[in-house]
Amino acid sequence: MTGLLTVGGLALGAGSAQATERPPFVDCAGWGARPPSRPLTVHQRRPVRILVHHTATPNGNDPSPQAAAGFAQSVQSFHMDQRGWADTGQHFTISRSGFVMEGRHRSLELLDGGKAVVEGSHCTGQNVVAIGIENEGTYSTVDPPAALWDRLRQTCAFICARYGINPHEIAGHRDFKNTACPGDRLYGLLPVLRDEVAGLLGRRVEGKGAARASWPLLRAGDTGPNVLAAQLLLRAAGIAEAAPTGRFDPATDRAVRAFQARTAAEEVNGLLGGESWPVLATAATRNPGAPDVREAVRVLVEARPGPVPAEPDLPTWQCLLGTGGTQPDPVVDPPR
Repeated sequence: MTGLLTVGGLALGAGSAQATERPPFVDCAGWGARPPSRPLTVHQRRPVRILVHHTATPNGNDPSPQAAAGFAQSVQSFHMDQRGWADTGQHFTISRSGFVMEGRHRSLELLDGGKAVVEGSHCTGQNVVAIGIENEGTYSTVDPPAALWDRLRQTCAFICARYGINPHEIAGHRDFKNTACPGDRLYGLLPVLRDEVAGLLGRRVEGKGAARASWPLLRAGDTGPNVLAAQLLLRAAGIAEAAPTGRFDPATDRAVRAFQARTAAEEVNGLLGGESWPVLATAATRNPGAPDVREAVRVLVEARPGPVPAEPDLPTWQCLLGTGGTQPDPVVDPPR
């Protein structure tokens, strides 16, 4: 078949990348950004994915450009003055009314060039290899408004086209950290986003193709086989506080925090997510014959009938936990 453009391993219709509509970006000067507090680092490489975040702020209803600019200014001030970062952490910010603003300085210039990226501060280990997009609001129990969703889709498609990113590599913050970001509702919509972005680029990734292997997020109040398996694996790792009840109770919270502290997780917060699950599963993989590990496998296979793996690797653990799919690109930030 001729006349195809390959972008990130995805065959696109001829000219589709060039035809992807450029969003009406507001650059840093346009929303009144402060200058960075210190020089920013530019890497002469293309990122391989997009990370979707939410700002976990109120879901306001002011549709004006002034409100969007004020919001971008407040995010930058928080990141610089409270977090101590050199500039806004993410590369782009989308307001609830659909304004898409450059976040970190030089993000837009380098995106237009398509060959380099400015290092962000939005997710440790993903600040070079991933473009971070913050979406204004909190999307734990509500969906993003249509204006924001449409602009997010358009922005992701443009970024994928410029950098050659496979739409399958649109991920959520929680895929890499112990966090609820970008909220349960927005995270649950990411397969739809991947499909719609691919559609703008001339290709569909619906169904199994849109399923991206991930780790479940477990937290206080959760119940079920995944919680029970986590309790057993924590016990196998030497954290004996949590009884294997299948309920994420205060004792389980303490056990998760103890494991996070022991393994130097970025935050000790009791959320078992994309940062701590691989560490916990790796420990289990190294000792597949341990009684608690075998019991965790039995519990998960009973919940989701299938073959019993003798020595499960990380992708197998993800499938056992019900979050299997196409494995993401394993690339991470270069060492500092």
